[in-house]
Amino acid sequence: MFCGVVTLAMAAQCAASDQTFGLKPFSEGFVSPTSMVPLPDSDGSLLVADQVGVVYLLNKDGQRAEKAFLDVRPRLTKINEGFDERGLLGIALHPKFAENRKFYAVYSGLKRPTAPEDWDHTMRVAEFTANSDGLTARDESHRIVLEVDKPYFNHNGGCIQFGPDGLLYMSVGDGGNGMDQGKRPPEGNGQNLQTLLGKILRIDVDGKKPYGIPRDNPFVGKSARPEIYAYGMRNPWRMSFDSGGSHQLFAGDVGQDSFEEVDIIVKGGNYGWNVREGLHCFNPKDSIHAPEDCPKKAANGDPFIDPIFEYKNLKAHPNDAEAQGCSITGGYVYRGKAIPWLQGKYVFADWSHTMVKPDGRLFAASPGPDGKWTWQRIIPGSHKEGMKFYITGFGRDSEGELYIFTNDSNGLVGATGKVQKIVPL
Repeated sequence: MFCGVVTLAMAAQCAASDQTFGLKPFSEGFVSPTSMVPLPDSDGSLLVADQVGVVYLLNKDGQRAEKAFLDVRPRLTKINEGFDERGLLGIALHPKFAENRKFYAVYSGLKRPTAPEDWDHTMRVAEFTANSDGLTARDESHRIVLEVDKPYFNHNGGCIQFGPDGLLYMSVGDGGNGMDQGKRPPEGNGQNLQTLLGKILRIDVDGKKPYGIPRDNPFVGKSARPEIYAYGMRNPWRMSFDSGGSHQLFAGDVGQDSFEEVDIIVKGGNYGWNVREGLHCFNPKDSIHAPEDCPKKAANGDPFIDPIFEYKNLKAHPNDAEAQGCSITGGYVYRGKAIPWLQGKYVFADWSHTMVKPDGRLFAASPGPDGKWTWQRIIPGSHKEGMKFYITGFGRDSEGELYIFTNDSNGLVGATGKVQKIVPL
């Protein structure tokens, strides 16, 4: 059975159809892992980024190297010990990493002098080069590639991925605060093509320095920022390319109060924020009571693209069985071999059923013969009594197997962060 949850009875039925899989502890001692990449031509080694600013090298058994691979803590803006969305947000290896040893990191840096005085920080994409031994990075190789000034501490996005075209894609949130309000133009950042906020960007790191603009980017030559690949996003925290199929780009976009959504990102696409939240109209002045009708096109005539599916957020639907969480954590399409029943399904999560109590939830989604996507909650056999942790992200190794990143706190404190592998039972 594969379903979207629509009633309490069906929710129980869907949860019971979880097939056999579990979560196996792989590596621990992090604060809050955010990103993982496999090292090419290695014996299964991985790089894992921790939000507080450190990248660790792990061997195939999850054991850390003695020395940190990279430490960007001196470059970060001051991070809260409580809840914070800033920090080291993403890492990606250059497609020719085995030859040039280059890799990229996104972090929340000190506000640059040209940023508005009352803004919060500057998000940076930086290039580094690993040492020839592959065990550490050269800090002095740091080169700033792209900078995005942020008015508030939240809604950063900060996921970076190299696409099948060899270009670097980056998710950027709408600037923060709430309702797409405050320190922004009247239409909000998501719909404004003069800002990089609320967008999916695409740049060429091998082009003219600090970066090149791909000639076929959709807004090249128009009255818009040419880095923009897609727009109308709120907080696309995690995104990923399918390593199989047609290599589609999936993004989990965190909603305001009512709906969480998953989008397939296409060139030039407008995903509706802040006119729409999920499949519904949105009122920037009242997040709970949406208008019955709203435009189907942007002011420039671009049609709004619907998500492939959505689910309700508990904040606006506290007593609704369809409400599955409070903040979507985008994942990956599974292309591994260990769990055949997951093959081709998009595996994703919600950070927690409620914000104040660790209760992360896993899901899997798949398109039907008619092309419509359905989803279900999946429960690991190793955690049938519930997953009493927050789920902050996903990783994928060189074999296509998936990992989830977890921690026990909704703040950046302690060392409860773990990498856990999704395994057959």
